[in-house]
Amino acid sequence: MAFLSAILLLLLSSSMQSFSSAANLTAYEVLEQYDFPIGLLPNGVTAYELDTSTGKFSATLNESCSFTIDSYELKYKSTITGVIAKDKLSSLSGIQVKILFLWLSIVEVIRDDDELEFSVGIASANFGVSNFIESPTCGCGFDCDSLNFRKLKLNLNAFSS
Repeated sequence: MAFLSAILLLLLSSSMQSFSSAANLTAYEVLEQYDFPIGLLPNGVTAYELDTSTGKFSATLNESCSFTIDSYELKYKSTITGVIAKDKLSSLSGIQVKILFLWLSIVEVIRDDDELEFSVGIASANFGVSNFIESPTCGCGFDCDSLNFRKLKLNLNAFSS
């Protein structure tokens, strides 16, 4: 009986350690632990939860978020959920991409070496991991510096009149 109790205690303490070590990481660091680049999430994740035994997760942003990268319009709800495993995000909810005139939900992302395959259920597209090394910013994607420069220039011109 003492042997069974010791094994049970050991199992509980090891699962608690994996949960507490995950609790100290940011959502971006958790992505990296599962072999994904941080740029799959936009800047501004305020909280996340991860059940390390099932891989179920949720990430929370301050508010819903949209931006354009290249010719793709993306929308993130304020809460993104799914299941994470090494090289695979599945059962995703809360992320949409505009294709032609339709908004489609991204339901799965699979990493295969230096490629990421994004699936919307009926179709998928591959992109290089290098495109997701940094996180986009809500409202402006990766073009925030040029947007901020234009705003600054406009503000400076207002003072020169």
